[in-house]
Amino acid sequence: MVKYLYKAINPSGKVVSDIMEAITQKEAIEKLKNLKYTVIEIKEAKIKSKSSFFSNINPFKKKVKSIDITMFSRQLATLISSGVPLVQGLGILEEQFESPSFKEIIRSLRLDIESGVSISEAMKKHPNVFSELFVGMIHAGEVGGILDQVLDRLATYLESSEELKAKIKGAMSYPVVVSLVAVSAAIIMLTVVVPRFAGMFKDMGVALPTPTVILMKVADFAKKYILFFIFGGIIFFSIFRRIYKSNPKVRFFVDSKMLKLPIFGDLIKKTSVAKFTRTLGTLVKSGVPILQALETVAKTAGNRLIEETILKARESIREGERIAEPLKKSGVFPPMVVQMISVGEETGQLDSMLIKIAEFYDKEVSNAVESLTGMIEPLIIVFLGLVVGGMVVAMYLPMFTIASAIGG
Repeated sequence: MVKYLYKAINPSGKVVSDIMEAITQKEAIEKLKNLKYTVIEIKEAKIKSKSSFFSNINPFKKKVKSIDITMFSRQLATLISSGVPLVQGLGILEEQFESPSFKEIIRSLRLDIESGVSISEAMKKHPNVFSELFVGMIHAGEVGGILDQVLDRLATYLESSEELKAKIKGAMSYPVVVSLVAVSAAIIMLTVVVPRFAGMFKDMGVALPTPTVILMKVADFAKKYILFFIFGGIIFFSIFRRIYKSNPKVRFFVDSKMLKLPIFGDLIKKTSVAKFTRTLGTLVKSGVPILQALETVAKTAGNRLIEETILKARESIREGERIAEPLKKSGVFPPMVVQMISVGEETGQLDSMLIKIAEFYDKEVSNAVESLTGMIEPLIIVFLGLVVGGMVVAMYLPMFTIASAIGG
């Protein structure tokens, strides 16, 4: 899909500018015409050319928070189920939210719906706020006449997803902070403390022990090249990030290796399984066709290997197979997951079974994160003891030589 920047007159007569995704420019124009827009100007948005390590750092750009989208879904579901018309409900929510950017988006949705556009089509014009999964479920809710139920399920799905992310971030924050402190302490020791001691020892003209000599050479090297390594690392990361995002083969290779990492690979796989089952279960329960649901799930997988596995499963289902068979052949999904999905298909309770798998793997991820944190903390302590403690010992060894010389 290509992103096109367009300027057009909406049905209410207002000139609007936004971005739309389409395969070709002709398709983008047709989509706008279907929305009763009069196209003034349209061109391909050159977004990829701006991608870099600093591309997303913009202090003036305010993004819509995920918690706002969750609250929006839950509150709109409550209003619709209470009998409040959709346009009126959007008007109420527009007044309630404090975020100016989100208020503007809700206002845009309300105006589009007033002009005869469906809410799913109106949401498509804001891909940075409403994901393809979100829009697909809303469309299914419109078609099935269960928009309030779908919005409620979306809110539950978003809450569960954010809760899982928060657990991982919360558990990993302590080891990360301690690691940064340890590395910073080592850098300060090498670039500031050790050189001062080295100057003092040089003035005394004392023969230094081998550990101290090695440490002084390392400190001298670090003081000269530390900035080179820091900026070199930033540049390397920026280039790697660009290649990773733009080259499918590189991304597939890296993502495949990530799943095979000794400790982190198991955590990544469990997180991916939890995300896959919850997303697919929510989509199927909301009435989204299985082929469309799998396509949407693949795009939100976050791992190229799992994404291709899901797409292969989709093609197999198109040819008449069940979903469990291609997942089993891939070897990516655990046997228990495949078996439970197979049972869900046979009993006609696939959506419920997928949600149960997601809940089970949420707990598995929490346990895995706790275990990982428990393993990392002792390693950090050992690192501090060996590196920082070793530096301190190496710097104090000459003191004993000096004391012996004075005593003699």
